[in-house]
This record gives sequence, C-alpha cells and structure tokens, in this order.
Amino acid sequence: MSWRGKRKEEYASDGSGDTHARPKKASKAESDDESDDIVVCEISKNRRVSVRNWQGKIWIDIREFFAKDGKQFPGKKGISLSVDQWNILRDHVEAIDRALGES
Repeated sequence: MSWRGKRKEEYASDGSGDTHARPKKASKAESDDESDDIVVCEISKNRRVSVRNWQGKIWIDIREFFAKDGKQFPGKKGISLSVDQWNILRDHVEAIDRALGES
C-alpha cells in the first residue's frame, strides 16, 4: 500500500467526522482598503507609483494596473519596496543615471 493511500484511510477511519477544510479567503474586494494609497505619479497609462500603508507598514509600490468593469485594479507585475529598500534605491540614483549614460 502506498503512503498516500494509508493517509487517506487514517483520516477516513478516525471516526470524528471532522473534515480538514481550508478556511475561506476573504475576497479581494473585502480586504482591499484603497483609502491608504497615495498615488504619487503615473509612469504610463497602466503603471503607477504609489505609497501605501499595508499591514501597519509603509510600502512604495511600483505596479501595473488593469481595467475591469470600468475600474482599475493592481496587477501581479510590480514591486513593493520597504522604506529601507526605497532609501537604498534613492541613494543610488546617480550611479544608475551614469550607467544609463554609458550605455
């Protein structure tokens, strides 16, 4: 008998009747609180830089957005930087500009 088959039998035979169902996730519409977002600038039609407070921390979010039902929603493509990461990036802007000038 395989390990997987044995595990199924153990759960089925415990007699408790409890099922190990995953807890339901809150829908994105319920969990999103866009009131804490400050859109700093729009880089292009579908790209934005914003500052947000999420789970008690401040993040600098550079992200693509998509339209659905006439509303704009954040997409998967993007990056959220902590304040420390943002400060490091900001401190290296001149070096990035020099590298761009060399290429």
